[in-house]
Amino acid sequence: MTSGEKPKQKIGFTIIKDDPIDGHKGFGIGSLSLENVTPLFIDIEEKSAFIDIGAMHAKSAVEKGIKFTTDRADSEGGKPYWLVWVTIDFKEDGPYYAGVTACEMVVNREKRRGYKILADHVNRMDKSLKRKIMVDYMDDASKEVLVDFLQTHNKEMWERSDGQLKVDLNSN
Repeated sequence: MTSGEKPKQKIGFTIIKDDPIDGHKGFGIGSLSLENVTPLFIDIEEKSAFIDIGAMHAKSAVEKGIKFTTDRADSEGGKPYWLVWVTIDFKEDGPYYAGVTACEMVVNREKRRGYKILADHVNRMDKSLKRKIMVDYMDDASKEVLVDFLQTHNKEMWERSDGQLKVDLNSN
């Protein structure tokens, strides 16, 4: 860089806490707050669910030490998971599960290889943030685990949630 050139201003993705435009209408308008989204893993084989906030940056316990590719053969024989993005929003009568989307992942610890499509994970997180429900393609056993987790976590939030979530998870 020569002495007369200015370095390019970088506009990176920033996780913003609270209201990103509170009090001003300039830079950052239209930014999404990730404060109300939670990554939830469903271990398909163990029929269990657990939250791991590290998934927000692809640094969950499931993902650590694994090289991910988009080739299923690389992780053959691995353990299957669903990564479910759960977004909470608020109605007049209280909080509810507003956006729930799932994406698949396979991890083979022995080979230190995994399968996931990063763009799919990012897009599904975005859909969850935009209050979309995308879970109808999950296997039935995993749907049951998800329903149980959401109800156990907060029964009132489950009851206030959109009917589409219950329909897509085969739970009424």
